[in-house]
Amino acid sequence: MSIATEFDKLKCCVIIPTYNNQQTLAGVIADVSDYTSNVIVVNDGSTDATNAILSQINNIELVSYQKNKGKGYAIRQGIKTALGLGYEFAITIDSDGQHYAKDLPSFIEEIKIQPNSLLIGSRFMEDKDQPKSSGFANKFSNFWYQVETGLKLPDTQSGYRLYPIKALENKNWFCNKYEFEIEIIVRAAWAGVQVKGVPIDVFYPSKEERITHFRPFKDFFRISVLNTVLVSLAFLIYRPKMIFREFKGKRFKEIYRLHIINANETNQRMAAAVGFGVFMGVFPIWGYQLLVGFLLAHWLKLNKAIFFLAANISLPPMIPFILYLSYVMGSFVTGNGSWQVDTDINIESIGSNIKQYLLGAVGLSVVMGVLFYGITLLVMTLFKKQKAKNA
Repeated sequence: MSIATEFDKLKCCVIIPTYNNQQTLAGVIADVSDYTSNVIVVNDGSTDATNAILSQINNIELVSYQKNKGKGYAIRQGIKTALGLGYEFAITIDSDGQHYAKDLPSFIEEIKIQPNSLLIGSRFMEDKDQPKSSGFANKFSNFWYQVETGLKLPDTQSGYRLYPIKALENKNWFCNKYEFEIEIIVRAAWAGVQVKGVPIDVFYPSKEERITHFRPFKDFFRISVLNTVLVSLAFLIYRPKMIFREFKGKRFKEIYRLHIINANETNQRMAAAVGFGVFMGVFPIWGYQLLVGFLLAHWLKLNKAIFFLAANISLPPMIPFILYLSYVMGSFVTGNGSWQVDTDINIESIGSNIKQYLLGAVGLSVVMGVLFYGITLLVMTLFKKQKAKNA
């Protein structure tokens, strides 16, 4: 099956956003056309000879407007046009000649294996001709992407990408400049779309021939503001949701087999995960214990499966006992220690003395966490000694 047929079968097109790249534009379009006729060119308000060049090229879908609005806006217009034409995937390629059309089949082969992934062309970042500023900017972007999603990518700034536009069509995007390419991969990851790299080649022209429309101060400022917003949303909402989604719907047996039996953990790390899970299960932030706990367990590099199982100490049958013990411990903390507590504990009775309950619940979570850490560590140590003895 030819590559052109593969493009048609997958309902995939190539979007080429362009702004004042008259030297390279025609060559890029010609190279892409060797692989597919599904080509959309977005002329983002070019003021050079771009219009004249495009008027001589047939068999492309052209989107054009007079005022330059930014690369992000151009890509969004290209995606909107692609969806209107019935495409489900779109590959974006820069018009400055740095990307090679010969890498298009790599994206097609990868998306056939993992449908609805978002693929980013990973450049050979150690290229001797690579601008030093590009290397720094890419490492900076990669770092913040990992903070915002918990995922690693080798090249978050590459413009050579395959977007599953059908899967993302209901999203409302906010950025119009270069920062759009950051927004879309972060929010795609938050939505559960797999984002991964695909190796590509890259050409860096000499410094004298290099054309860039990146404005160091303005665009870096925009990107910094966007990352500030994304980091805030990540910590408050999306990172806990991503981690929670990893285990949601899985049976205990499956979690136990995949993430505990096969985990390469020391006794101390396993015990710490159990102790922390019990701590969060008792800690008085009802409704948010798992979400907050998953995020903290991730940052502490604790086994999240073990944490998840231990945190379920707060299952409904256990809640009355946890409330009772919290209330009792609170009475001792406040100096009125007594085990004579009304067994008919409810929200109203706790609300009448919220300080006593909160102090007791925090204290109980610490005591229970330490207790279960110690018990787990002792059991694991004895188990491994017995196992070694019988070996």
